[in-house]
Amino acid sequence: MSSYTYTRDIPVEQPYDLVVAGGGPAGSAAAICAARLGARVLLLEALGCLGGMGTAGMVCAFDPMANGVEMLVGGFMRELVETLYERGFVSPAITPDAWRKDYHRWTPFSAEGLKLVLDELATQAGVEVRFFTRVIDADMAAPGTVRGVITSSIEGLSYIPAKTFIDATGDAVLSVACGAVTRQAGRDTPHIMPATLPALFAGLDFDKPGLRTQTPEVVRLIEAEYAAGLFEQVDRHLVGMSQIGRHTGYLNGGHLFGLDATSVASLTDGMMQGRRIAQQNERFFKKYQPSAAGMELVATPVVMGVRESRRVLGEYELTYGDYMARRHFHDQIGLFNKFVDIHAYDTSKEEYARFTGEHDSARLGKGESFGIPYGILVPKGFTNLWVAGRCASADVKVQGSIRVMPACAMMGEAAGAAAVQAMATGQTANGLDTAALVTTLRAQGAHLPQEELKPEMTR
Repeated sequence: MSSYTYTRDIPVEQPYDLVVAGGGPAGSAAAICAARLGARVLLLEALGCLGGMGTAGMVCAFDPMANGVEMLVGGFMRELVETLYERGFVSPAITPDAWRKDYHRWTPFSAEGLKLVLDELATQAGVEVRFFTRVIDADMAAPGTVRGVITSSIEGLSYIPAKTFIDATGDAVLSVACGAVTRQAGRDTPHIMPATLPALFAGLDFDKPGLRTQTPEVVRLIEAEYAAGLFEQVDRHLVGMSQIGRHTGYLNGGHLFGLDATSVASLTDGMMQGRRIAQQNERFFKKYQPSAAGMELVATPVVMGVRESRRVLGEYELTYGDYMARRHFHDQIGLFNKFVDIHAYDTSKEEYARFTGEHDSARLGKGESFGIPYGILVPKGFTNLWVAGRCASADVKVQGSIRVMPACAMMGEAAGAAAVQAMATGQTANGLDTAALVTTLRAQGAHLPQEELKPEMTR
């Protein structure tokens, strides 16, 4: 491909204390919590709502937040789910025990309710939100120190300087622009975990029996329907329908194998295939699930449900060994218990067998947890840039646990608090007093029971 040099003058805006790129669970938590601590925050979101995969992506269920004994996820995320429940935006099929106590239990919710609550919380905190705005490049004061970002919106290009920055784009877009080292699925690893385009359905009668998916009986039905031409691929890992309203449900079903989230062509093909698969799943559920006899496909999302793309190499890289050792850290900013969720990489029987075996074996028991250390939020060598969400520093396997919304929100809250602390003290992201950070997070309701605190991060 030939190159083209493009030069133009663009407006320079007034500086902010913190610019957050991406308004998903991580970015929303980061921006709101930093603004509550007194920072002047600009939150940039490429779409027209906050919430990311929980709203625009129609993944309408929070992953497990408790370990069968206690709720592990506190702070902003707990406030958010409790607010949704109080406002009637949580599935009528569950009670608060689902997130406060139960073991490996999901919490379905209304995407529209989550949009509304996040709008309100951001406005109340004083966050300046800009929808339909992307970060497209970065300006570096020196290696490891960001001076500003270049954004693109309907109003054109703009240069925005700030003291601190948080990359919550999921795909590490800002980090790459800043020169951070990343590991990319399919480039640095042999596989890419498949994406999914979820779907919302109406007309469901939840008083009638559902369908126990991921059983040998259902797998045989899927194989038979594929042979008959109903399905365009034999995807044996079909998740069940989750109730989010009286007669509405969401299905996070239909894998898009090999999709590269850093390729426009791959994303385009995946969106088209995902919409076809949603129609195929509707016909399958109508045929075999009594509660779905009258169901109708309402919508598919405008954004792809990506599980894996880029991961930043941080000051610490969380590993599967840490997970299996149930390791806790003095600088942990969150606790979690979710199993390692690495979906099948292709449609073969052998890969499905690998997935089901690993899915069952890579689980922590009731009452157990592992820690998420601060260092995975800091790109290696950076002074004023943090990452939060699925692009945080972790190996492939443990990323399969922490890439989900509750963990992303905990990372975002910690990154926002760290940015405020850095501005107040002159400390750098890679030299932050983590004992002080943990103290701040505890004051915000985070569940961080580690007894020993140290100022130095785990490296």
